[in-house]
Amino acid sequence: MFIMDVDKYNSLVKDLKEILGDIWVVEEKAAIERYLCDETAPPVRPPPSTKVVVVKPGSTEEVAKVLKLANKYNVPVYPRGGGTGLVGGAIPTKPGIILSLERLVNICIDVDNMVAEVEAGVTLGKLIEEVEKANLMFPPHPGDEGATIGGLIACNAGGARAVRTGVMRNYVLGIEVVLPNGDILRLGCKTIKNNMGYNLAHLFIGSEGILGVITKAYLRLYPRWNYTATIVLPFNDRVSAFRTAKKILHSGLSPLAIEYFDRKVIEASAKHLGLTWPVSEGDAFLMLILAEALEDVIYLELEYIDKLARSEGSLEPVVAQREDEQKTLLKIRSEIYSALKDKTYDILDTTVPIGLIDDFIKGLINIEKKYDIWLPAYGHVGDGNIHVHVPKHGSSSETLDKVIDEIYDLAIRLGGTITGEHGIGFIRRKYVRKILGDEWINLMKSIKHIVDPNNILNPNKVIPD
Repeated sequence: MFIMDVDKYNSLVKDLKEILGDIWVVEEKAAIERYLCDETAPPVRPPPSTKVVVVKPGSTEEVAKVLKLANKYNVPVYPRGGGTGLVGGAIPTKPGIILSLERLVNICIDVDNMVAEVEAGVTLGKLIEEVEKANLMFPPHPGDEGATIGGLIACNAGGARAVRTGVMRNYVLGIEVVLPNGDILRLGCKTIKNNMGYNLAHLFIGSEGILGVITKAYLRLYPRWNYTATIVLPFNDRVSAFRTAKKILHSGLSPLAIEYFDRKVIEASAKHLGLTWPVSEGDAFLMLILAEALEDVIYLELEYIDKLARSEGSLEPVVAQREDEQKTLLKIRSEIYSALKDKTYDILDTTVPIGLIDDFIKGLINIEKKYDIWLPAYGHVGDGNIHVHVPKHGSSSETLDKVIDEIYDLAIRLGGTITGEHGIGFIRRKYVRKILGDEWINLMKSIKHIVDPNNILNPNKVIPD
């Protein structure tokens, strides 16, 4: 694809400029540079094609026209949101068109119906800001606030709060999506209940941009919780921390988030931010975020959690109730990947049943011993989603790939999966056949061919060759 002579390329660019205007069609190498990569760890990141043109449509209709033109020229199109993905899903691996949705930034908060009508280019941070102005709340917090809504839906993003509030799929009431041939589908509406035929919206949620381009969504909102608190529980070892997490989950409490990390990674993150980790005791930590309508309920939950944790050997907890203190703790937790990125070969996204998290950690410790390697592990223990960093460590890529294979085999043996929220993208495709089998691949290829017979939309992603 996109193997064409200069005249044909110039003709494509000319047609794109007629649709969008000269200013929204970018050819200059320096201007294109930031669109070529995402946040995937550099050692496993696929090399991008630099033979691309970046286009920035300003409406769903312009997106449709670009896709129709791409079919005419048989040119790949790579949809792009905030570029915060970790599996190479937005990287142009062949020459083609990068379709940036950054201009689609309209947002309307319907207070009475508690629904946000949001275009694909709106960032998570902007959505939260506008929702809070209306004294409402968008409960999930799926990662980087620079991520855009279109990308979050296309990847069915999760995040720390999934344990209580679910992933993006749980909040999407409807979407507007452009099919690869340029047809526009409007699926769902503002209602909570909708039983009109197949729920085709869910076909596109989590499809990672290979079936259609999401341009707008209706997102369900909730009343704001009046009171929040964050408690950090220190432990001397991580197995005790995970046992405690399991007890909390079985206790009947519903924390907004239950996060796990160890001292080495959290102090690296704090140092990266120029901050100090405020918990002096322990080597392994659980961080719980509580949110309730009544302040008294928060206090009762804090007391109960402290008592339960101490029965598993926890040390003196640290509690933050002021908003600034809670934001600082969450910021340090959120920047772990950034702090470790330069030393990371790959960051994994393994997820196991919550009752088997401690078995997963024990197995991880055995892999560390076998390869004499440190495997930083942290993540959303409340839903079994543990991120394991595989550091460069001076080892060969062949050795590090073996480490990854063993971690994946461990997760699968425990009834889990190799990705809970990052998706397949480009870099996980090589594991698809082993884990999901030929039947899944053939079905996905059939669906892809029905909606995208020319295979123009985000090729080389999700489905293995």
